[in-house]
Amino acid sequence: MDTALGFDGEVVPDGARFVAWRDQSLLQSVEAAGIPWPSACRNGTCRTCLGTLTLGEVRHTVPWPGLSADEKSERCVLPCVAQPLSHLVLRRAPLW
Repeated sequence: MDTALGFDGEVVPDGARFVAWRDQSLLQSVEAAGIPWPSACRNGTCRTCLGTLTLGEVRHTVPWPGLSADEKSERCVLPCVAQPLSHLVLRRAPLW
């Protein structure tokens, strides 16, 4: 799906699919689809929701998401403050 409202999203490695709504954070879209994802602060500082974008593009809604330059270059994202710009594939952090 690529509409004015959202994009196709997938969580790997389990293959769970969701609609990445343009007007919601990735975390909100994932949770709305019933996919469990860890979270705490929901403002980009605690890093509990850290994931990696393996396909697609997002925009962080805060100018300072709690990511290092290295993490940004490795395509890490904080789903609580990221909104989709395209179809995407999101990989869970390896710690859980």
